[in-house]
Amino acid sequence: MSTATVAKPQAKQPGRGRRLSLPVLLLIIAGVLVLTSIVRIISGADGITSTGQMSTALRLAVPIGLAGLGGLWAERSGVVNIGLEGMMILGTWFGAWAGYQWGPWTGVVFGILGGALGALLHAIATVTFNVNHIVSGVALNILALGVTRYLSKFTFEDAPQGSSKQSPPIDSLGTFSIPGLSDGLQTLNEKHWFLISDIAGLLGGLVTNLSPLTVIAVALVPATWWVLWRTAFGLRLRSCGENPVAAESLGVNVYKYKYIAVIVSGGLAGLGGAFLSIVASNVYLDGQTAGRGYIGLAAMIFGNWMPGGLALGAGLFGYTDSLNLRGGTTNVHALILLLAILLVFGAAYMLWRKKLVGGVITLAISVLMFIWYSSTDEVPRQLVTATPYIVTLLVLALSAQSLRMPKADGLPYRKGQGK
Repeated sequence: MSTATVAKPQAKQPGRGRRLSLPVLLLIIAGVLVLTSIVRIISGADGITSTGQMSTALRLAVPIGLAGLGGLWAERSGVVNIGLEGMMILGTWFGAWAGYQWGPWTGVVFGILGGALGALLHAIATVTFNVNHIVSGVALNILALGVTRYLSKFTFEDAPQGSSKQSPPIDSLGTFSIPGLSDGLQTLNEKHWFLISDIAGLLGGLVTNLSPLTVIAVALVPATWWVLWRTAFGLRLRSCGENPVAAESLGVNVYKYKYIAVIVSGGLAGLGGAFLSIVASNVYLDGQTAGRGYIGLAAMIFGNWMPGGLALGAGLFGYTDSLNLRGGTTNVHALILLLAILLVFGAAYMLWRKKLVGGVITLAISVLMFIWYSSTDEVPRQLVTATPYIVTLLVLALSAQSLRMPKADGLPYRKGQGK
């Protein structure tokens, strides 16, 4: 073993040694909940932690989380999947097409198959022919958009209550609430007590008006973690994304694992698309995904290519999106105060770490946020609409320094190249 090999693990690498432990993460979440409760009481914006707000946030987070899970599977095998948006588009169309003819559960299956079909094209291009992953993904997004618009003219335009840009209505999968627990948490949330009502609103959103597909989507997060981090199959798949040459030398069929990962990735994104056309609304609409595939990719990056972090990121983006859906100009105004307080803590942390320039800039931004909050009563509606995308950019910008992607992610690979 060479000295370079010995010294390499000792070198400081981006994202190494910075992963939060579970107790620290739980402490941070508890602190944010306390601050949110304080902000709610100061601002009077009880809607920021209401059961209805949280339930809507969960419903909006599901397609983002499914797209992010799809990206996680692909990138852990070493394939960058910018094509998640296109796979979601295929999922929405195929899900609606089969759903209005043969029922919603058939639509769910066809949505998965539609996304997997798009993923198969991406896998052929990137794995077999070594096409640049970004180019292939962007091409797939364009292709999916064009294909679904073309097909809609032949399938939906002459259908009852359909048009070239909209499918006929699809039967609902139904919703359910957990008896007793849902009503009890709703009552507790309406008391508006400090912290207790906020926690009740958060938990109430997780047990109220649930779709069966929501439960399946949430269960896929721990299932993905178990498969990828607790099975031999997952170890082999992740080795393809870290060092495919070494994996091949140990007898791993790298091509096979990459194909499996990308197809599963497309199936998950397609499931997210089917959720949009069958659960979130009961019709397919042109442009229905609205960039959620890209936001799912951002949630995956925010989560540092880990299922738990991805779920938190999807929840954050789903929550900001729910503010727009529920007309939350007052709620977004209250969140400006919350952001200003969080920036104060961020500035203090930077100054403690002797990052003077970053700390001073962060503190100055915090002061501007306080001034903005105190000088206005609500925010423009346009800002509420743009909030999910603004949060996406801010989160990626602030977390970029502590991330570590799989080492071979996006790199070309040819069988036997290590020989």
